[in-house]
Amino acid sequence: METLAVPILRSSSSSGVGSGLGIHRPLSRTQSSPASTSLALPEKPLTCSCVYAGLVYDSQMLKHQCTCGDNSSHPEHAGRIQSIWSRLQERGLRGQCEVCIRGRKATLEELQSVHTERHVLLYGTNPLNRLKLDNRKLAGILSQRTFLMLSCGGVGVDNDTIWNESHTSTASRMAAGSVIELAFRVAKRELKNGFAVVRPPGHHADPSNPMGFCYFNSVAIAAKQLQQKLSVSKILIVDWDVHHGNGTQEIFYSDPSVLYISLHRYDDGNFFPGSGSPAEVGSEAGEGFNVNVAWTGGLDPPMGDAEYLAAFRSVVMPIAQEFSPDVVLVSAGFDAADGNPAPLGGYKVSAKCFSFLTRQLMSLAGGRLVLALEGGHDLTAICDASEACVSALLGIHDPLSEEVLLQKPNANAVHSLQTVHCYNTIQTRI
Repeated sequence: METLAVPILRSSSSSGVGSGLGIHRPLSRTQSSPASTSLALPEKPLTCSCVYAGLVYDSQMLKHQCTCGDNSSHPEHAGRIQSIWSRLQERGLRGQCEVCIRGRKATLEELQSVHTERHVLLYGTNPLNRLKLDNRKLAGILSQRTFLMLSCGGVGVDNDTIWNESHTSTASRMAAGSVIELAFRVAKRELKNGFAVVRPPGHHADPSNPMGFCYFNSVAIAAKQLQQKLSVSKILIVDWDVHHGNGTQEIFYSDPSVLYISLHRYDDGNFFPGSGSPAEVGSEAGEGFNVNVAWTGGLDPPMGDAEYLAAFRSVVMPIAQEFSPDVVLVSAGFDAADGNPAPLGGYKVSAKCFSFLTRQLMSLAGGRLVLALEGGHDLTAICDASEACVSALLGIHDPLSEEVLLQKPNANAVHSLQTVHCYNTIQTRI
């Protein structure tokens, strides 16, 4: 197979094939509701003197449920985080972590660091806390709300993003606030690293729209708060959810202080949400700081461990090492894990592979690493993957076999990776 060149971050002043590609492809609801190189990956020693990994979870996030009362109609449901939390307890991993991190609701001001005031007031308030706000402003904004009657009998902002008037805003704010709290503890060296067991997910939420089960972009809000309150200079966001994080990309598209790298099923724009082309490399000062590993080729064959390992070896880690982040945040969706149905993923990434990818990211930023749950809907698959990642954060080593490490990626993956390099390698000037 062909050797892939290591891509280089593009400065906003450089010329090349990626120039002038600042316009996103239109988002669309399509099929889903929401070459390995020889590059050595140096093991950078952790410099954190603390010994604990952190976990954050809050039962208030369980209350975000469709009013129809039938979870079987909704792939994003409370059982996802409940199952993960129980699994971590059963395996003794909760006891090995510093679990005394209390989840909290993000403030309206924190939410507005990413989202518009209108969006925050529409989806971040409920009948009780609206009593404390400006009634005249609220009345005008709330009159603009539109909801759909779902086939299950419940209510949603679209066909798959349910709304519960009493509980959705609190759960969404709790998810965002919990990720902020964990990220701050890790950035300040009070914790070694951490995993946020949160819902609803966030990476599809853009500044003014909920979609794909998401209301507030928790990882993006945490990144903004790290910038604004702790003066963190450089933040890497890795998004390995099988769906492109269109919201996160939009939020940081022109920001060179945040490097966003997404690995997602793309299929030439025919997989939800339809964004995330490798040609979308950032704009203005942020050109070159948005990297899309956009897998194309459908499920013939599905991407798995060999393909994700090749992406990390040839794209993710070389670019991340050059960027040299101060903190790493991961939108840790597990819908690429083996076991998720084809309409919601269909890939075959193993839990051990997610553990390996986590250990690779631990070599960056002096070990300051925070994983926040995004998607993933098969309960066994997301529990296995979450357990594997938390184990990795704790330093428990469960190696991949030599056979897997040496396996070559499939032809569709090689083509996808070569396309990424085409758009993210600085061209030689004459």
